Amino acid sequence: MSERKQVVVLISGGMDSVAALYHADQHCDVVAGLSFDYGSKHNHKEIPFAEHHCRSLGVPHQTIKLDFINQLFKSDLLQSGGEIPEGHYEAANMKATVVPFRNGIMLAVATGLANSHGANGLLIAAHAGDHAVYPDCREKFMTAIGDAMRLGTDPMASGDNPAVELLRPFIAMRKEEIAARGHELGVDFAQTWSCYKGGDIHCGKCSTCVERREAFILAGLLDPTEYLETGPLPAKPTAAA
Repeated sequence: MSERKQVVVLISGGMDSVAALYHADQHCDVVAGLSFDYGSKHNHKEIPFAEHHCRSLGVPHQTIKLDFINQLFKSDLLQSGGEIPEGHYEAANMKATVVPFRNGIMLAVATGLANSHGANGLLIAAHAGDHAVYPDCREKFMTAIGDAMRLGTDPMASGDNPAVELLRPFIAMRKEEIAARGHELGVDFAQTWSCYKGGDIHCGKCSTCVERREAFILAGLLDPTEYLETGPLPAKPTAAA
């Protein structure tokens, strides 16, 4: 039997990352759950759920502030940006929610933390439904940064700690499959957050609310989420849109 990996899990407090934490808890030794407060409109809603689930599993939790992103970067996802667009999560207007190189920055910081903890894995909940609108979710980017992480923590050059491998256990799964997997693992999805607007309850109309609603429907699961709007879901854009 192969030795269990020592991993740090990136956990935002959303559906995917919480399910990934529970998956990691079964298959790895989780040395820490790591969240980033980078000034998004919904960080204050997500991160308490990340803390909650880490506490429930007895996993140490760390939040790292990246204030410079909100101060210097341009994105409507940020507190410094404009209104969050509404509609299907694959629509072209969702480009307004791109935070430039967000995953690259977070993975770089998280790799340093994982290496400092002696972890040999950094687990992220990237999945097959991650969208072409987000460049740092694409396969070529993830493969390249995974190589950089491993090479940049080479124990021959950096000391005694093992190299850090990028782990993506959900990469072949769509969001509805992650919802089903999380359900199997006993995840309480009522204790997760998706809405980009960051209001008192989920708006039901922004791209992440649409994605969340659709995932529960396709998975055949009861959606425990309270939404402001529960009208018909928008149609998926055609390839030419």
